[in-house]
Amino acid sequence: MNQEISLVATLPATPRGARAARALTVSQLVEHRLPFADAAQVVAELAANAVTHGRVPGRGFRLRLRTGPGPTLRIEVSDTRAEVAPRCEPSVPDAGAECGRGLLLVSALASRWGIDRGPVPLKTVWAELDLENPLSPDRGSHDPVDRVPAARDA
Repeated sequence: MNQEISLVATLPATPRGARAARALTVSQLVEHRLPFADAAQVVAELAANAVTHGRVPGRGFRLRLRTGPGPTLRIEVSDTRAEVAPRCEPSVPDAGAECGRGLLLVSALASRWGIDRGPVPLKTVWAELDLENPLSPDRGSHDPVDRVPAARDA
């Protein structure tokens, strides 16, 4: 990996904003010829959580991507509801459970993940993926960007 990725974007806390976060991630990784499928899934899950559980009317969420040594991709999704932390542990949820599946996927795809609080009112959920030895080396060979008609956006 010759080039570093450094991206910070503030997006609306809507389903459209969550899809844009995923599309930005894919675009950055494709541009740098890096595997993108696992990162796209992690961003989709974290952005969906920010939109669903961390939404404050009139405030967006922040996506930050950066590469580091290893090479490692660090994904950070911040929202302004620090008091609302993930309620479910990343374990296999009961069939009727309404939460827990997204963090289970993040836990399975990321080398490490966690939650940082602050500065007030921010909460950042982050995940790190090993780009040198991705979990799924053959993934990422197709166009992953969802093509959803604008009429369905909230």
